[in-house]
Amino acid sequence: MTIGRQLRAFSRKPHNVILAVLAVLLVFLTLFPLISLIRDTVLVHPSEVMSVRGAKIGDITNFHWRKIFLDGETSLNIFYRPFWNTIMTSLWSCVVSLLLGGSVAWLITRSDLKWKSFISTTFILPYIMPSWTLAMAWRNFFRNRLIGGAQGLFTAITGIETANWFAYGVFPIIVVQGLHYAPFAYILIGGILRNMDANLEEAAVILKTSRIKIFCRITLPIVMPAVLSTFLLVFSSCMSAFAVPAFLGMPVRFQVLTTQLYRTLNGLNPGYGYIMALVMIVIGTGILMFQQWFVGKRRSFTTVTGKSSNISLVHLKNLRLPISIILLVLVAVVAILPLISFTIESFIMAPGDYSLKNFTLQFWAGAGREDIGGGEPGILRNQFIYLGLWNSIRLSVVVAVISGTVGALAGYAIVRRRGSKLSAFVNNLAFFPYLMPSMAFGAVYLSMFARPVLFIPALYGSFALLVLVGSVKYLPFASRSGMNAMLQLSNEIEEAALIVGIPWWKRMLRIIFPIQKASFLSGYLLPFISCMRELSLFVLLIVPSTRILTTMLFQYNEKGWNQYANAINLMIILIVLLFNGVINKLTGASIDKGIGG
Repeated sequence: MTIGRQLRAFSRKPHNVILAVLAVLLVFLTLFPLISLIRDTVLVHPSEVMSVRGAKIGDITNFHWRKIFLDGETSLNIFYRPFWNTIMTSLWSCVVSLLLGGSVAWLITRSDLKWKSFISTTFILPYIMPSWTLAMAWRNFFRNRLIGGAQGLFTAITGIETANWFAYGVFPIIVVQGLHYAPFAYILIGGILRNMDANLEEAAVILKTSRIKIFCRITLPIVMPAVLSTFLLVFSSCMSAFAVPAFLGMPVRFQVLTTQLYRTLNGLNPGYGYIMALVMIVIGTGILMFQQWFVGKRRSFTTVTGKSSNISLVHLKNLRLPISIILLVLVAVVAILPLISFTIESFIMAPGDYSLKNFTLQFWAGAGREDIGGGEPGILRNQFIYLGLWNSIRLSVVVAVISGTVGALAGYAIVRRRGSKLSAFVNNLAFFPYLMPSMAFGAVYLSMFARPVLFIPALYGSFALLVLVGSVKYLPFASRSGMNAMLQLSNEIEEAALIVGIPWWKRMLRIIFPIQKASFLSGYLLPFISCMRELSLFVLLIVPSTRILTTMLFQYNEKGWNQYANAINLMIILIVLLFNGVINKLTGASIDKGIGG
């Protein structure tokens, strides 16, 4: 067969055309930016002309690499110390999240714990809410006069002044990140515990083996692959976290790689920032490749298969009520108390004074006053808040439509050509953005689109750049949902429609999409909610005309206008919870069942 005929035969099948188009687009949108980022690590940027002696803008230099890795005390302060802080906080956060999430998962699935349904539902709320929620709540409760400028709720209630190490820095960062990702560990480990075959445990019970020995010799080895997989995913997420270290670390100059990246890219040394972004991408890619290899390897030694049978629950006896109450209090403190603190903080005039006479509606509905917040009116009367809200919603909707549609088409084409090299290539490219930390991904697009590229004009400062970076970053969510939907669908259904001559677009709209509606909708809704609560991906790309609610919250926090920040945070949380609840009610899909980070 001639090449022409081969091409015509290839192009007759819609999934071939989709794969070819996606291959070109994803190479341009994932690999090309990475090359641009690498190039920017060796170029002299306009703000660096004074630092690099005798150099002109655009010259090639090793200045940044030398300063980052080989310049003694300078390298220590710029890179090595933040790098060590990142590794340390990520590791300890993993320990906290695994211990807490794994313990709750075991108690829910393997014990006669009371109030299981309420505890299980409430425990995952911190993971659904934005990552900085607990950080702001921690600061509201435990800030002190020495650094925070005003006492927090804890000091106001007890009269005890919190220590600096307790209020800011490494300790609260570890605790807050651990609490935020504990639901993630709970979801993954709990899923394994619920679905694992209980026959081995039942056999051990019949042989009168002690519960401790059953846990150590049977349950733990079976769930260990899931525990290690969770550890790697949580470590990767903690390593790329920006909001929590920014809220709790920057006031005491505790820097991690993401905050250092933000500082350098917004300062006079963007070359340093591009190298840090590259380091984070390499580490993130390596961790998740190892995780994928490990998950693949796990299949080779899985010995427990078949449908799970019921297992007798462990009776906690006298400890049942105390443990249930402790967990109930814990989930209330972690999931509900932050919302109360945001509400209180947004209504008080002078921070730290919680007397009734200090409560005011100024920050919600008041007119602007010169002596308060630079004359900013309350958020319900502030046109810039409405602009940010409008930008957040339209950005989330547009990103969800684009990534959801492209992800559904990608899932369809990848599954239809499963086993081919082209399918595997597109599948890997579609998942590649998930491997990159959000801030590093934003830095990559900042590097690439700060100037014209081919026929595309410079996009920095435009709404289109936010849409582009959001659509590509959340494409893995949508493509995985699309693939899951197609893998559950038999080819025979589409083949029957093909035999009677129904065109491809009609098969998609009238047959395939309606049958797998819930799965495809998850591919639209996961990007929407993730985009609505995103900060680190957009924080480097925002200009005043494109600001969104999350970046406005961050700016208010940097200025010390905590009342506005708390009010906006409360607004974002309510919107996210409202959409998640509606989505869950209508389709059965929710963000806690996805792969959101």
